[in-house]
Formats: sequence, structure tokens, C-alpha cells
Amino acid sequence: MFVAVAEAGSFAGAGRKLGVTKSAVSKRIGQLEAQLGVKLFTRSTRAMTLTEAGERYRAHAALALEAGKQAEDAATALQDSPAGRLQILAPMSFGRLHIAPLMAGFLLEFPDIEADLALDDRHLDLVEQGFDVAVRAGQLHSPTLITRKLTDLHSVLCASPEYLASHAPPRAPADLDKHNCLHFAHASDAHHWSFRKPGEPTVRVETRGSYQTSNSEALMDAVLGGLGIARLPTFIAGPAIAQGQLHHLLSDFEMPSQPLSVIYPERRYLPVKVRAFTDFIVEHLGTDHPEWDRF
Repeated sequence: MFVAVAEAGSFAGAGRKLGVTKSAVSKRIGQLEAQLGVKLFTRSTRAMTLTEAGERYRAHAALALEAGKQAEDAATALQDSPAGRLQILAPMSFGRLHIAPLMAGFLLEFPDIEADLALDDRHLDLVEQGFDVAVRAGQLHSPTLITRKLTDLHSVLCASPEYLASHAPPRAPADLDKHNCLHFAHASDAHHWSFRKPGEPTVRVETRGSYQTSNSEALMDAVLGGLGIARLPTFIAGPAIAQGQLHHLLSDFEMPSQPLSVIYPERRYLPVKVRAFTDFIVEHLGTDHPEWDRF
């Protein structure tokens, strides 16, 4: 409970993570401080921060938690069938569209597992946040994570027929300066879009527009509404392109792609429940030609 409060920065946040009340967390921390005879947290109206004693205690508490996790892994690795609570992390839009629909089938196949699916676009630390496994986009270079690639995620330039009825479609990346370009706020290159033709150098253009959002589905809603042109991942836009609701622009150019992987912390003993979920996701999503790219 102490580590949960240190990570959340509040009793309420720790309570939500642990599934207990704020008062129960506060009482337990008070008992711990009384037992140790030191203050572990400095409390203010806005947040809680660790004292020097709290920092020292956290370092050892984290080691104890990891030792406990390894002991649990060693025991559960001998299970005949997957069981127990499984904490899963996935990106917001991809998780809602492509992971969540698989969860019912997964849990029906493995009824002794209790799954907790968190959808978050932040690259959270799996160990610190208590996640067993994650689906994550992008290049991963951590030596403490095991990675199994699922597929490559592609992006395309899109606009609605309504927008194109009153705006001439761009013939080259430079033409985008004449258009209202809509942006995904969390992208590191949100306002700088790259295009490449095979055998030619990459073209990078700065884009401007009247709208940005931190959610890809909300971005596509604006494109479908005729507001402008956006760079959208095909796992969201693919079906709309196939149905004629969106037009794929500058289709002779490629935009940068990134790998999609299922990852989990390196462990001496891999829990059966983690292996079961990983194999299940690889079976359903591990392909060079995902269905959302078929347009």
C-alpha cells in the first residue's frame, strides 16, 4: 500500500488502484508511520511527497515487492492452466478497437483468469505500475522487457468527400500548406509530416490547421465531418476508406510506420497467464497484412 501511495501521490489515487477506500489507505499509512516512528510523507492540499525517510523506505519496499513477485511467478509457473489476476495495458484507441473485442473470447477460453485492461497512450513503466503485459507501438530498447512483434502500424493522409468537394486534393506534400490540417496532439512530430516514395529522399512538411486532439478517434470524427485533412493510423481509418467515407490522399507516397508489439517484463519464471495472453494476441493480431490495411 505504501508503494501505491508513493506512485499515485495521494491516498485517493492509491485507493482507486488498490480497490479500497481513501480512508483505509490513510489509516494504514498512519499505522505504518507510527510503527516506524518517522514521517514517510509530506502532506499538502495538492499532493503528497516522500520525506527523506520515505525515499529510503521506498527503495527497500520496491525490492521486497519484486522479490514477492518473483516468488509468485515461480509458484504460478507450475500451474496446469492459466489462472489469477492479469493486468494488461494497451493504447487508448487501438485497445478499444482491437484489443477489447478480443477479451471476451480470451476469458471464455481461460475462465480462471481475471483480467484488468487499462487503456492509456502514455508509455507507463510496467513494473512500477504493476502491469503483467502490454501492447505497445513504437521502437522498444529496454533490456528489461521481452518483445514479440505483432505487425507494423501504418498511417495515411485522409479527407472526406465533403471536404474534397470544395478543396482541390493535394498533388504533392507541398500542397498541404493550402489546406486545414488536423493534428494528433500526442505525436512527437504532430505538425511535421513526412512522405517518401521508394528510391527517393524523404519529404518533410510543416502543417497548420484549426484543430488538434489527443485521441485518434476524435481526430477521425473531425475528418469525417469535413473539417480538413489528417494523418490517421490505418487501424482506425482503414474501414472508413474501404467504405468510401474517407479518401486516401497522396497514395503514391508512404508515411512512416512503427512496429506494434506485445511486451512483458523479463522474468526468470514467466507466469502461465502471461504466456496465454501473449500467445492469444499473437494468434489474432500477429500478421504482416492486418485486416485494417485491406482497402
